[in-house]
Amino acid sequence: MKTAIILLAAGSSSRLGRPKQLIEFQGKKLIQKAIDEAKKSKADSLVVVLGWNHELIKTGFDSSQTSIVINESWEQGMATSMQAGLRFLREKEHPDQVILMLVDQPYVESKLLDRLILEKERTGKGIVACSYSDTLGVPVIFDQKYFEELLMLKGSDGAKKVILRNKADVFEIEFPLGAVDLDTEDDLLLFKD
Repeated sequence: MKTAIILLAAGSSSRLGRPKQLIEFQGKKLIQKAIDEAKKSKADSLVVVLGWNHELIKTGFDSSQTSIVINESWEQGMATSMQAGLRFLREKEHPDQVILMLVDQPYVESKLLDRLILEKERTGKGIVACSYSDTLGVPVIFDQKYFEELLMLKGSDGAKKVILRNKADVFEIEFPLGAVDLDTEDDLLLFKD
């Protein structure tokens, strides 16, 4: 099974007021940390989806070593970024499954990404999602049978819509730290290392 990762990093961090992709966490910019964890995982390929101020965000990581897609429609919501990444991967990599991950979940590590791949294989489920704060969400792995459904999402619809619509085909991994995302200055104060 060929696994690809889509790292969503296109947003403008409007609530934070500065680019969260470039925030330092554990000695690295968030975007570089996420890329490093993705590359350490058992996934076969990775694409980083940028949007808002992409030239600035590119300064936060070595863009010569990583596939990048620019989502010109990033303001229309997360669905457009995920779809830009998925279209790119289908054309270039032909994956059997994709993992969606966000740039602002600082505790996502390669071990967790590997576990998504492993549990999908072990359980035979089409979706393996992380559970935290009474919900299911990213990081999440989708079998290719869900690619069309993902490509039909609109605007701010996230992958959660597809997860919840197909609950019988979902395996859950407990990941309490998935609830930590860095959206505001207060979030940052809580999670300074």
